[in-house]
Amino acid sequence: MPNDTTPRLSLSHATVAVRDLNAMLEFYCGVLGFAVTNRGKPGDGAEMAFISQDPAEHHQIVFVSGLPEGQHQFVMLDHLAFRTHGLDDLRAIGARLEAAGVAGVIPVNHGNAWSLYFNDPEGNGVECFVDSPFHVAQPFAEGLDLSLDDAAIEADTRAKIQDDGEFQSLAQWQAAFRARLGDRSGE
Repeated sequence: MPNDTTPRLSLSHATVAVRDLNAMLEFYCGVLGFAVTNRGKPGDGAEMAFISQDPAEHHQIVFVSGLPEGQHQFVMLDHLAFRTHGLDDLRAIGARLEAAGVAGVIPVNHGNAWSLYFNDPEGNGVECFVDSPFHVAQPFAEGLDLSLDDAAIEADTRAKIQDDGEFQSLAQWQAAFRARLGDRSGE
């Protein structure tokens, strides 16, 4: 392992495979007070719904429908997600994974975040990510080249998402979502 300081991670969201997406949304939104932030299809027949109660978090839970019961899913759909502080931390995590011999690390640009996906030793999915300064409709996934410097990654991301109908700064999206929630974010 590299001898540098281990980047700090905080748990951000959970991704859950569901059988009845509408029933789950009815319960989590209607009963528990979550709000849908985006809903869409990643292209494989599944449908994804992103929900949150926190304007600082685009999603605290992602529900994915249309998946076979009891089958372990691809790491991007069935994982724990940890936020870190910057692209340098993400690069350091990538280096640590490489030094540990972790195969199959997938770098992804989600427009609103830059991520590394990988499996732990027992096959559980893990995501480490850093927020980008942007909001874009989800799901969105493109390749990510962490060998680029921060400015180049940000410029590349902006170029890929700026024509999206929901494109805006993260701060703008958070303010609008805070207003939509009735500013209960300080509770």
